[in-house]
Amino acid sequence: MEKQILLLPGDGIGPEIIAETKRVLEEIARMYRHTFRFIEGRIGGDAIDATGSPLPEETLGLAKGSDAILLGAVGGPKWDGNAPEKRPEKGLLQIRKALGLYANLRPVRVLEPLMGASTLKEEVLADVDLLIVRELTGGLYFGEPRERRQINGEDGAVDTLLYTRGEIERILHQAFQFARTRKKRVVSVDKANVLESSRLWREVADEVAREYPDVTLSHMLVDNAAMQLIRDPRQFDVIVTENLFGDILSDEASMITGSLGLLPSASMNTSKVGLFEPVHGSAPDIAGTGAANPLATILSAAMMLQYSFGLADEAKAIEVAVDRVLAQGVRTKDIAKASENAVSTTAITNAVIEALALKSASSR
Repeated sequence: MEKQILLLPGDGIGPEIIAETKRVLEEIARMYRHTFRFIEGRIGGDAIDATGSPLPEETLGLAKGSDAILLGAVGGPKWDGNAPEKRPEKGLLQIRKALGLYANLRPVRVLEPLMGASTLKEEVLADVDLLIVRELTGGLYFGEPRERRQINGEDGAVDTLLYTRGEIERILHQAFQFARTRKKRVVSVDKANVLESSRLWREVADEVAREYPDVTLSHMLVDNAAMQLIRDPRQFDVIVTENLFGDILSDEASMITGSLGLLPSASMNTSKVGLFEPVHGSAPDIAGTGAANPLATILSAAMMLQYSFGLADEAKAIEVAVDRVLAQGVRTKDIAKASENAVSTTAITNAVIEALALKSASSR
């Protein structure tokens, strides 16, 4: 198989974790005799500094011509004072919108060796394996008008939460289709007791559910869902929700695993083109120190292999290698206990590559 992968390192620790993940993909290509052609573009603050835009036209063109996109992270205090259209995060929103990447997938799986990294009790964490499906290109983040204005003689602000039936239908279909490959349970999260957009969301969810009689649908208000994720995360299989709620709940769910440094994500459309990135931010405070955890980015690359390229065996090989490394007690600083010696970004990647090599040797 030959595929072109666009690397968007971005800001902060982005260049470090992308470089290490590239090494893992190169090892996969060697092991399974694929050809991955890597090209690189700018996004976020890095792009602002170089071109004045958080998403240069050149980068968008490279994205449209690639088979998949692997992104590091965007943002940092350096650009906090910029106007909204010149903020690094704007580049991420723009590329999602331009490519129609409306479905964000965030798996949350608790690994036994890391149960101690979470603040939750181990009996709550055992066997947690859920998928959050977040609508990504509509809702409050994209609605218009979005502006400051005078309201009754004082400063005010307006943001618009807008969804169409079609936008809701397509993300719900994605959730039900993924549920069919899992435990066949979907929880649709909304705020239907207050928001008109959520009432439409719930109506459409009930309609779509009739097309999937083998999948069980239930509804949950977002405030209750936030509580239940901490009280009993094992009750969930697939959670589907709108943009803002999904953003908040998926970051909350990261603490079930113990660290944002472990959570991958995929942003997809119906043509299987995807943007894959870790859930965590750019962590500018540790950029360049060699302390960044690359595992979420490496696992995002595994999602890329599976969902965009259909390479399930290769994806599984990466996941098993990461599990093996963690079982051996190899830790970066963010997931190491006080009594454990933390290793560098490069060292933990070396361990993953060595684990892959062991698999390759054992399969001969």
